[in-house]
Amino acid sequence: MAKLNPLIRPLVQALHAYVPGEQPKIKGLVKLNTNENPYPPSPKVLAAVKAAVDGRLRLYPNPTAEKLRAKLAKLHGCQPENILVGNGSDEVLALATRAFTEPKRKAESGKRNNAKATVQYFTPSYSLYPVLADIHGAAKNPVALKPDFSMPSVPELRRGGKWDFHAALTFITTPNAPGGRGYPPAALEKLCRAQKGVVILDEAYVDFANENAANLALIFPHVLVARTFSKAYSLCFQRVGYFIGPAELIAALDKIRDSYNVNGLGQIAAEATLDDLKFYRANFKKIITTRESLARELTKLGFRVLPSQTNFILAKPPLFPAKVWLQKLRDQKILVRWFSAPEVSGYLRITIGTPAEAAALVRAVRAISL
Repeated sequence: MAKLNPLIRPLVQALHAYVPGEQPKIKGLVKLNTNENPYPPSPKVLAAVKAAVDGRLRLYPNPTAEKLRAKLAKLHGCQPENILVGNGSDEVLALATRAFTEPKRKAESGKRNNAKATVQYFTPSYSLYPVLADIHGAAKNPVALKPDFSMPSVPELRRGGKWDFHAALTFITTPNAPGGRGYPPAALEKLCRAQKGVVILDEAYVDFANENAANLALIFPHVLVARTFSKAYSLCFQRVGYFIGPAELIAALDKIRDSYNVNGLGQIAAEATLDDLKFYRANFKKIITTRESLARELTKLGFRVLPSQTNFILAKPPLFPAKVWLQKLRDQKILVRWFSAPEVSGYLRITIGTPAEAAALVRAVRAISL
């Protein structure tokens, strides 16, 4: 066993870091593994970013993303004080963990109901949540979704006995990832109403869904909604995300936010995106159409495809285990994602690409199935 370095905190030495999707070096792969938008940003966004590559690069960006927050406030029918912008939504989720959750003390580490130190989430969901809890030294309370990845009702959670209605921080991925299932705003509202701690509705994929719950962040004093410009708006490279929520919670998060946390080109790209929403909404429709078509084709080929309100599908393949399919598809130059967690290890998560990429996937499946 390797000797532990005494300079590194034990918490960090024991940490299992978040594992991002593979960014392949092999040319020619059809990349359907990281839920990126297959379509480029609006030409107006590209022009705005190119125009900003000038002498401003030597200057610090606006420290509070003031113009972007004003545009987002207008979009969501609130005030700039209800918006916090971060370096991707991952940063604002991390800020919330630090702001609203106490690290567990050693004397309390064995106590199940140490609510003020508890980060709670459904499983399966975004695998960053437990990592954020571990980094902060908080307690984790994962609670299983139903077998079809639907969300238990409040009465069902009460009967189950594990869900903590007093948890300091509760993450809910809606629509769910990696399941893809959307959750009705009415059900989310009932759960938010029952929770005593802060609730974060992580709506990273909501632009591909039939409905959203953003208004709950402006109704309840303990609810935040997270959004991102990565998935729907083709700005993964720029890393821009944000919270909508009560001014008091936003102000608390702002206290611990890093100075100049959102780069200037990212701010300009996001501002230009909000000026061209018609372009992006047309792309959403194309992705949804491709999603439904691909689901039908894979179902014909023996896959069990779960309902999706996202830009990906979760599908249980026939003939071979999902992990075997992962490699067989890679051999056909198709890259999808497989997770080892037992709840989803029988499935492949497949990003919705262009119609041509979807057709390439179907051809590869047919070739493997022969």
